[in-house]
Amino acid sequence: MLQRRRQLERKQQSLRRLAADSEELATWNELLSEGEDGGDELVAFADRLQHELEQLALQLKLSGEHDDKNALLLIHSGAGGTDSQDWADMLLRMYLRWAEKNGYEVELLDRQDGEEAGIKSATLAVRGEYAYGYAKGEMGVHRLVRISPFDANARRQTSFASVDVYPEIDDEIEVDIDDKDLRVDTFRSSGAGGQHVNKTESAIRITHLPSGIVVSCQNERSQHKNRATAMKVLRSRLYDLEVKKREAENAIREGEKKDIGWGSQIRSYVLHPYRMVKDHRTGVEVGDTDRVLDGDIAPFVEGYLRGEMDKAGAREATV
Repeated sequence: MLQRRRQLERKQQSLRRLAADSEELATWNELLSEGEDGGDELVAFADRLQHELEQLALQLKLSGEHDDKNALLLIHSGAGGTDSQDWADMLLRMYLRWAEKNGYEVELLDRQDGEEAGIKSATLAVRGEYAYGYAKGEMGVHRLVRISPFDANARRQTSFASVDVYPEIDDEIEVDIDDKDLRVDTFRSSGAGGQHVNKTESAIRITHLPSGIVVSCQNERSQHKNRATAMKVLRSRLYDLEVKKREAENAIREGEKKDIGWGSQIRSYVLHPYRMVKDHRTGVEVGDTDRVLDGDIAPFVEGYLRGEMDKAGAREATV
């Protein structure tokens, strides 16, 4: 109820802001009709209004079944040893900063550290309005090109890490899981969390045998709480798996080739010999790599959503 209330309050704020813009626009029209020169103030107002309308258009297009839900982000290092694990850790920081800048609540559910540096994997819960709708385009393989800080000969290294994004399924959606299909393992937490966390086997790893999906949680001191959180993540992943399966079946029946190959490389982050981040799906490029890695991924998020809007428009026009 509180989350729904916050959503309505944000929509109210948008409506009030648009109403104020409408009044200001009428004032500018009146001034211009009387021969007044608006100059820089008018240009600044027009730019701000254009930006607000673009943001509103994006929000209105976030109409997918789960776009308004919280998001679960899973980050896994790829082949490449320490460099890839360090790259996965950089991505984790990037998404934490992105969530912070956009006012989302973030919970680090699980973190598996690498032997020397970085992480093998991490699971984040990002909670807030349209968290999944905005984050879903980050799903795929992310590629980093740089001079390796772990190579004594300072050679260029290409590293890969994958990002999976799932809607956090609430209790209204039923996902049947048979206990006999689960293998539950307990282990000691490998991360920070105090003496109690590290000395007791409070961390939980659950394997769903039919699908092979493995989830783990070591965030809480209580084994019971970690199990409940891990089961919630498992439910979300199983639900998403079923949705993807149905989408694939529909695509085959309709003779369409849909973009459901999430394993493909979606974005490259180049730090050497030049600096640039490029999204291979949309063609969006940003030269300020430091800003992107500090969480400013808005150009890529918006570029992906606009691309999806264009595809939807093209399909409607064809129909």
